[in-house]
Amino acid sequence: MPTRSPLADINPAVFKWLRESSGWTIPEVAKRLNTSDAVIQAIEAGERKPTLRQLKELTTAFRRPLAAFFLPQPKVEKPLPKDYRMIHPDQKGVFTKKTILALRKARYLQTISQELSNNTGSLITPTIKSVDIKTNPITISDTFRKRFVLTFEKQKNFNSSYQFFNYLRDILEDWNILVFQFSMPIDDARGFILADDFPVVIAVNTKDTIEARIFTLMHEFAHLLLGETVIDIPSLINTHSTKIEKWCNTFASSFLFPEEDVKDVFETYQNNLTETKILNRLSRKLKLSKAMILYNMYKHDFISQKEYNDVLERFQIIASQTPLSKGGGVPIDRKRLSELGVKFVSLVVDNFEKQHITYSDALSYLSIKSKNFNKVLAKAEK
Repeated sequence: MPTRSPLADINPAVFKWLRESSGWTIPEVAKRLNTSDAVIQAIEAGERKPTLRQLKELTTAFRRPLAAFFLPQPKVEKPLPKDYRMIHPDQKGVFTKKTILALRKARYLQTISQELSNNTGSLITPTIKSVDIKTNPITISDTFRKRFVLTFEKQKNFNSSYQFFNYLRDILEDWNILVFQFSMPIDDARGFILADDFPVVIAVNTKDTIEARIFTLMHEFAHLLLGETVIDIPSLINTHSTKIEKWCNTFASSFLFPEEDVKDVFETYQNNLTETKILNRLSRKLKLSKAMILYNMYKHDFISQKEYNDVLERFQIIASQTPLSKGGGVPIDRKRLSELGVKFVSLVVDNFEKQHITYSDALSYLSIKSKNFNKVLAKAEK
């Protein structure tokens, strides 16, 4: 006969907190444990104790250590970011498990970064000033293009959109703003910013195209300028956007495609702007998404609203039929550096070299094995 798993003496409030903060419903937990809803409800009411085997199964499901179930009380966690995902107004404050996991990971890395920075006496506050929403976002975007030392010619001369993204990311990290890249369901969130603690964290969705990530990056930066902690789905075509979302969209759009350059670009292709090959060419050249390019064509009266809607629909259909890359075959050192950024990796390495943390700690913070440590270090130093 199989050995019966011992019962675990836990605080039922902790069990409920771990379930809810991991995005699981009672029926989902019951199904995972091959039991009934009534059993889970009884555990959370303190009328029944879970088995140790059940808790071990939930450590995998909730992505939590077993020790978390034996805490005396639920941990007090920072609130979730303000929800600006207006595409799903009926799902306000409700996120998928993967998005919740990305938020938890960002919070964890933010806390680790704070500790590591304190160890070395590094600054963790952003070296920028907040702005008022009454300020013209186009004026602010012009100011920041100068601070980024970004001319339109320079933008066009980047070898790829990835190189452009990394250029923007490096500058933000120089300003003590960490930029992470996590995988989340694309229809649940495209990005978020945690500006209620330091260092500030911006996260963008790796399920998005790199051009869309560039827009999200600058959109979230605009939220930082307004002093906000939010999660959203930045979209120039969303007619339900709030005043704040529209401000951030205008900032990002103007920053990436300055109005004084729009006319020169579009007049070159005046007669065939909406042709697929032209849009693809402009997207590659400007490092911008086709949706953003089309929006600017419409906004500046180069195409009609009907043309805008027709072409946008055409590209959305194509995008829905194009399978997403699985990301297989990417070396772990490159993957971790892309996910965590040079700033965080360098912070971990600096703490290790100054013996503030152990080698095991460094590997844990970077989520790598020892064989990849030197490779990650070498790429971070380039």
